[in-house]
Amino acid sequence: MNFNLRHAIIQNVSGNTQEQLEDTIVDAIQVGEEKMLPGLGVLFEVIWLNADQQKRQMMLETLEEGLKR
Repeated sequence: MNFNLRHAIIQNVSGNTQEQLEDTIVDAIQVGEEKMLPGLGVLFEVIWLNADQQKRQMMLETLEEGLKR
């Protein structure tokens, strides 16, 4: 069976409002289940691929600061 998880995750949230997307992200983080990590990874991939260099730099700085805590 050939199942593309990335495609399924994108299809599942395509067309969602910003509020729905935020709810999805917050819920995945609060639940803390490992099975939610691939979905968050796919969402981050979409963000990264659609960000310009300045936004990518901001994300990297935020990530670096967050990992110091």
